[in-house]
Amino acid sequence: MVNHIHLDLVGGLSGDMFISSVLDAFPRLKQDLDRVINDAGFPDLVELQVGDHNDGTLTGTRFSVQPRELKSQHHRYYRDIRDRLQQSALDPETRDIALELFRLIAEAEADIHGKAIEEVAFHEVGAWDSIADIVLAGHLIASVSVDSWSISAIPAGKGFVESAHGRLPVPAPATAILLEGFELFDDGLTGERVTPTGAAIIKFLSPTRAMPSGLILGGTGYGFGQKVFPGLSNCVRVVFFSVDQASYMWEQDKVMRLSFELDDQTPESVADALERLREVDGVLDVFQQPYWGKKQRQGLSVAVTCRPAVADTVTSKCFAATTTLGVRRELIDRVILPREEVVVTVNQRA
Repeated sequence: MVNHIHLDLVGGLSGDMFISSVLDAFPRLKQDLDRVINDAGFPDLVELQVGDHNDGTLTGTRFSVQPRELKSQHHRYYRDIRDRLQQSALDPETRDIALELFRLIAEAEADIHGKAIEEVAFHEVGAWDSIADIVLAGHLIASVSVDSWSISAIPAGKGFVESAHGRLPVPAPATAILLEGFELFDDGLTGERVTPTGAAIIKFLSPTRAMPSGLILGGTGYGFGQKVFPGLSNCVRVVFFSVDQASYMWEQDKVMRLSFELDDQTPESVADALERLREVDGVLDVFQQPYWGKKQRQGLSVAVTCRPAVADTVTSKCFAATTTLGVRRELIDRVILPREEVVVTVNQRA
């Protein structure tokens, strides 16, 4: 059983690289590709090619989609692609993931061009080979069905890329919007490293940078792209894990711990302040303990645990309700046992 997948973006990420890496890690999934294309409703428009690849350093899989139309239309509206997929025979999970990937790209394009999402027209992404990449990526995400994903730092790339809109800076505008909030780095290589489709996959998966604890390495897969970079394998490495059952009994998340000291506030006022902090939505715990400071002056050390999303609100409340002049903030890991609430009625009379 696979519980977690880590994406190591050695060369970058595109739709075909993601597909190649997953197929290399899970070869059994190769047999379903033609069926998925048939279900999507365009079996005669593209030809799928899957094969072993060796770049002289690493070996893995290279996947590509070749359009069969000699004059393939590269200009399609988002609404037309959406309607076609909604009416397809794809299984619901694959269809929903593919629709979400297209929606993410369409929203980014709408933001860039100042249009309503219904009026967005795809160019490169509107070609049949790119549509097939997104549909098959959706199928593979649904097929592996893991609990969580993580990702390495993302290579930013640099320079320019030619597009239907002309020459664009790297990362391309749509890619940059989709990657907001993720860590990028410059490894000195020129060229596009993450395509809009690759960025949409990252956005959809919402991977973390840190891998969970208690993982057991299950295997790896290498998926190669079409480009060649000097001195670097242009590939994605998929690393998949199972979870140590000893630690699988608990759940893991992150919480924010806010801490500060008080030595000039009356006990009655402190009690009222801490009670008000406990009432803030998102606060999980408020803890206090005495300490002795300079000249044996007694004070209180306070620790507030809350959800990260409300950390700023709770911090403001700490300043407003207490006399502290500073609050320390730490994002910490937490493991908790699964729990449920059960209502039991006793001594009930008919």
